Amino acid sequence: MRHGKKFNHLSRTSSHRKAMFSNMASSLIKHKRIKTTLAKAKALRTFVEPLITKSKDDTTHSRRVVFSYLQDKDAVNELFREVATKISDRPGGYTRILKLGPRLGDNAEMCLIELVDYNENLLATKETKAKRTRRGRRGSKSSQSEEAPQASRETEKDVSDDVQVKPEDKAEKAEETKAAEKTEVKPVTDTPEAKTEAPEAKVSEETPRDKSEPEPGAEDNDKKQGNESKDEKENKKD
Repeated sequence: MRHGKKFNHLSRTSSHRKAMFSNMASSLIKHKRIKTTLAKAKALRTFVEPLITKSKDDTTHSRRVVFSYLQDKDAVNELFREVATKISDRPGGYTRILKLGPRLGDNAEMCLIELVDYNENLLATKETKAKRTRRGRRGSKSSQSEEAPQASRETEKDVSDDVQVKPEDKAEKAEETKAAEKTEVKPVTDTPEAKTEAPEAKVSEETPRDKSEPEPGAEDNDKKQGNESKDEKENKKD
């Protein structure tokens, strides 16, 4: 009776089954991915993963043990040279099974079995995903309250850094203030002297006249001189 024996014989004899697994395992090591039925893939996993663990210890004895299972020198060299360096940090779980659906002929479940460290697409998606951490409500409030004063302090530091003035700028500002004080004009007070000086300032601000134009009052002076000359002539005649 087979009480407690869960090993799948796959409807094959022991010698046929061992030859099939060695062939599938060497193909998996060479090509890194093979297509087979789901039952064979699950049975192959228990056969090939102990051999991959053996490859971490690269000695003559471990190579001979693996060769006794695979019976393929190229597969053994590939396993110990390339695959072993790739999976050196992984503590088991070297293969992955991806289901493909039923086969058309006999409706058998098909799948892909592959080496985990050689699927570049899945490795790229894992790197892009951000790590999520679960936090309780109490922890989130305390973390927010702690982050708030830190953010305010950082903003104050940034503002203080922006407000700081260089010594060169200070010297330039001092020179500008001195020049402005020298050029400042005192305000005019409402004293009588200021009132008398105001019209003179207005006259000076007027536009200068042309020399060709006669000055105002020149004609009156000419008339007075003519009258005086006439009076002198009449006195001489007398």
